[in-house]
Amino acid sequence: MTKRRPGGAEEAVEETTTEAPPPETEPETEAGEESTDDSEVDAPEGDASESDDAAETGSDEDGSAEAAEDTADEADDEDDVIVDDSEVDFMGDAADEVDKRVAELTTDLQRLQAEYVNYKRRVDRDRELVSQNATYKVLTPIVEVLDTIDRAREHGEVDGGFKAVADQLEKIVTNLGLKKFGEPGDVFDPNRHEALSHMGTDPEVEETSVKLVAKAGYMIGDRVVRAAQVLVVDPE
Repeated sequence: MTKRRPGGAEEAVEETTTEAPPPETEPETEAGEESTDDSEVDAPEGDASESDDAAETGSDEDGSAEAAEDTADEADDEDDVIVDDSEVDFMGDAADEVDKRVAELTTDLQRLQAEYVNYKRRVDRDRELVSQNATYKVLTPIVEVLDTIDRAREHGEVDGGFKAVADQLEKIVTNLGLKKFGEPGDVFDPNRHEALSHMGTDPEVEETSVKLVAKAGYMIGDRVVRAAQVLVVDPE
């Protein structure tokens, strides 16, 4: 700006312009604050909705996880039941096999035991037969000596030292198993008696019986060494 002074000089006068202060932006600031506030207020609502959605999503996921776990548990339970049934079947089959094997072994044991018992009986019988045969061979010749002793007794000639020898000999052969049989009145048995003569009938007997004994019979166990030689009578 130019200012004229007296004398015609112009003096440049620098105009000082004062810049107007910028307009207050309080409304904008307030608006911004309000918007900020609104945004700050709206933001929590959005966050809350998002959190709610997230919570619902999480709950859905938790529910899905729980449902999946329940399904898995049910599947595991079904698997367990199947395994248990198979184990029970296996154990049942094993028990049946064990019972079958025990029955077979028991049958084998019983058969072996029966065979052993029969073998033992045969051995005992054979041993007894061998002993009887040996005794039979030894005592058969002595039977004649015993017959002589019996005839001497009938005549009363067994006394003194001879009587002691006769008694001792009879005792020895008795201990060896030699038994004497054949007495008057015995029922005639063709397996044990030898009939030398038939003496008729006798009203006192009901069946053929021994009347007189010529020679006594001897046996070892059930084996006859010599049959008794007898005279018999028949009933009337």
